[in-house]
Amino acid sequence: MLMVKNPFRNKTRAILAIIGIAIGIATIVALGMVTGGLQNSTQSSLKAGSAEISVTKIGSGSFGSSGGTLDESLVNDLKNISGVKDAAGILRVNANISTTSGSSGSFGPMGGLYLSGISRNELNMVGIDSINGSFYAEGDSKEIILGKTAAGNLNKTVGSTINIYGTDFKVTGIFETGNFIQDGGAYVSLSTLQNLTSNNNKVSSIAVKVNPEANSSQVSQSIQNAYPNDLSATTAADQANRINQSLGAIDTASWAISLLAIIIGGVGVINTMVMSVYERTREIGVLKAVGWKNKRILGMILGESVVLTLVAAVVGIIMGIIAVEIILNFMPTSGSFSPVLTIDTLLKAFAVAFLVGILGGLYPAYRASKLAPTEALRYE
Repeated sequence: MLMVKNPFRNKTRAILAIIGIAIGIATIVALGMVTGGLQNSTQSSLKAGSAEISVTKIGSGSFGSSGGTLDESLVNDLKNISGVKDAAGILRVNANISTTSGSSGSFGPMGGLYLSGISRNELNMVGIDSINGSFYAEGDSKEIILGKTAAGNLNKTVGSTINIYGTDFKVTGIFETGNFIQDGGAYVSLSTLQNLTSNNNKVSSIAVKVNPEANSSQVSQSIQNAYPNDLSATTAADQANRINQSLGAIDTASWAISLLAIIIGGVGVINTMVMSVYERTREIGVLKAVGWKNKRILGMILGESVVLTLVAAVVGIIMGIIAVEIILNFMPTSGSFSPVLTIDTLLKAFAVAFLVGILGGLYPAYRASKLAPTEALRYE
């Protein structure tokens, strides 16, 4: 009971120490939740049924949204490559849309509405296999399906109308894939988008589905060997690995913050516990006089320090969770992106707090254990 009560005798000092440590813990937890959510979103792009390979023009972006287009005839050519089961052309644009007031607006995760054109029968290649409502009609239709996040940001439901490039489209369905980029976009038929953007017989990328017995990496290499100066082929697994490597930078930042939290928190705990020992010099002398050993005194002060930092860990975890939820409320992709609080993140938070408690309490505990009983009892 002494270890639980003693750290909070001076409430102001204890609260300041807790807040200082909790801020570092909150940052660790927030980054951990964001990283976990992004990893889950990345894995959703590898769902069964989706294309395993994305083919783009050399020099274009990962999704073929920049750097030129491909001739649509390449879709049929790729189907003849060994190991390829199916291929689908996709045209992607980042389109501004018109609001009800007639002005342009940017609503998607990439600064505008991430609009893609693909054959209705090939939507499973991009992970869309179910929908609330119905899919758009094939051909040059004026129908569109929206991702859940895009629909929420635009305040659109099934049956609503949306104006793109001066043309009114009817929202026939709303889909959700779990990928925050996909769910922040929209899909129309390929021929509709080609006509709308004057990209006749052109696509931005080609999604390739491989045969069950084929190796996607080998098929990807075969495609590049067949078109060495024109095409770049990337497997979905490679794309996920690249994203996870980028997320590793966030994880590294989290460890750097952990180290900073240990240093700053440790200094705060040392200050708090040194003052506590200083104020309780006579009390410690009494305890020694009645038979308390140095080890017991050492353990008591260390225990008080750890109690203080573990309370800070709980406060920091709560702060981190609240901070992430508040920030996501202001993000346009929040409807699709879900932060994940993992056991690893919680263990890391408590481990950092425990380490701060031990390191911060070590010197004050040692100092208390070495107090001479006679000198301590004379202290006023």
